[in-house]
This record gives sequence, C-alpha cells and structure tokens, in this order.
Amino acid sequence: MRICLFAAMLAATAAAQGLTDPPTIVQFVRKPGTGGASLKPYANTGAAVNVIGMAAVTGLPETWLVECHYSFASVEDMDQRIAAASPVRPSVEASDPAQDDVLAPSRTMLSVYRPNWSYRADQAIRAFARARYFQVSIFRIRPGTEADFGELIRQRRATADVINLDRPELAYQVISGAPSGTIIFLSPIQTLRNFDEGVNPVPVYAEGLAAKAKEGSKLAAGSEISREHLIFRVEPRISYVSSDFADVDPDFWRSNKR
Repeated sequence: MRICLFAAMLAATAAAQGLTDPPTIVQFVRKPGTGGASLKPYANTGAAVNVIGMAAVTGLPETWLVECHYSFASVEDMDQRIAAASPVRPSVEASDPAQDDVLAPSRTMLSVYRPNWSYRADQAIRAFARARYFQVSIFRIRPGTEADFGELIRQRRATADVINLDRPELAYQVISGAPSGTIIFLSPIQTLRNFDEGVNPVPVYAEGLAAKAKEGSKLAAGSEISREHLIFRVEPRISYVSSDFADVDPDFWRSNKR
C-alpha cells in the first residue's frame, strides 16, 4: 500500500485517541538486553503518549518499547522533546551478529495500523492496560505480495472466528526503520496460564490454512520471506503511561514501579 493511502487512513482516524481506539501509528524501539538501561527519557519530556515497556521471555534477551501515537505530529513532538531532554545521545550499540535478519540492524521502527489485518481490534486495545504479556509476531513478505498475504490473514481470521479464539491482535506495517515488507502483530495476553487450557500459544496463521492447505501453502511460500513469534513480559518500571491508562489497574502500573 502506498504512503498516500496510509496518510488518508491516518487522517480519518487521527481524532480518535481514546483507550478504546488502536493507535494509528506505533513506533517500536528495540534494544538488546533486559536491564532497561539507556531507555528514552519519557518521564522527562511530559509528552502525552503511552509507552509500554516489555522484556523478552523468548528469543534473544532484549527490551522493546511500544510508543502509541495517533498522528505523525505526535511522533515529531516526541522526537523533539526527547532531543531536548537528551542533547547528548549515547553511541549506537553494535548490532548483535546473532540478531535475526528481519529487524537487524534496525533499532527503531515506525509503523502504521492495518485494520484489515487485525483481529478483534476493539478487544485488543481494551486489553492493553490489563496485559501482563504480549505475543509479538513478525512477518516479512516479498514485494508485491500484499494481496496474497492479505488472503492468508483472511483465512486465519475465518478460522479464528469458527473456533472463537480469544486472541485479539493489532497489525502494524513498518514504513521506516526495517526491511520493506515487515509486519508486526501485537497480541495482549493477561496470563500465560491461558495456554494451559489447550490453546496453542503460537498464532493460528498455520491452522487458519487447514481448510485450504494446498492454496495456503502456495500463498505462504510465495509471499513470506520469514516469520518469528516472540513472547514479552510487560514491565511497568520502564513504561510511561497516562493516568487513565494506569487507572485500569493501578496496583500493577503504579505500585510495581521500581
């Protein structure tokens, strides 16, 4: 999809900025290590944006920050505020040679919301404040195969509806900071114990192709370059959220800060 179409979508939804509305723009900040060092100084900026900090449970030890924006003006405002709060920036860390080839060597990625690829988006965004974990699925698709990938997602959504899968998620397509064709899915999870109830923790993209195995396999082989599924633990100590966001569960967001 062209940038102009993204801009049109953002313009139509920029006014909707409540907790029940998925952010139209997400900036992901990916850093090696889980200690929380060298994180952006959000608390010193006074910016009106929610930032969810997460530490890896699976995959490489790393920290992700999920900045939730509703306009490019918000992204610019955040950038300027952080630049003013941190005039001397630390040197860029060397890329880990073991890092996956989907995102490396990028550290910061700007992405836009893809509602047609999301699943039960209204439920997903409402679950953000109560999430203790996030399942992050990273896909990279070949140029010109968005239609095929969209068909894979359509099949997955149809299967999820049939089995009434309680796994809402938001889809974001990276437009800067990662290889072309990178798509990130965010699925909030309140507890990993849900997986003990017989629900496969791996997203159901593969299962969604079962009814049309031959067609799905051909589409996947022709459109996907790679896929990765990760689980992250939400960390209040490195998050920066509004009072309205934190008030959904203040004991977690405020009392657990350390």
